Amino acid sequence: MAEKILLIDDEKDFVETLAARMRSRDMDVSTSTSAKEALAQFDTEAFDAVVLDLQMPDMDGLEALRRLKEKNPNIQVILLTGQATVEKGIQAMKLGALDLLEKPASIETLTEKIKAAKANKMVLVRAESEQKIKDIIGGKGW
Repeated sequence: MAEKILLIDDEKDFVETLAARMRSRDMDVSTSTSAKEALAQFDTEAFDAVVLDLQMPDMDGLEALRRLKEKNPNIQVILLTGQATVEKGIQAMKLGALDLLEKPASIETLTEKIKAAKANKMVLVRAESEQKIKDIIGGKGW
């Protein structure tokens, strides 16, 4: 099953090029050039992972990451940046980012990170489902 990815970056040419390269690797890619639009899109679609630019004019990547995690704590987010700093990297990890990659990231590295993100999400969803089943069974007076 193809990885379902939401790619968010304000650089339209970059988004289109990266999305085409990801699609050529059999990924199901949706794109947005605005964090605010992407958050609305996130409300109506499910994704295995989000690839998110750290610096955007309408909302920075750290704020977008925080809001994505509020909506779905299990979502796996990979941040991309052309201006990585240790401080931003630490903030991103504290907010729950899976990784922070510098642009231009190799497509092979990004593909590996996306596959890892999908695997992480599946483990989290499975654990959550098992806990819900245990809660339901434990709550019944059989």
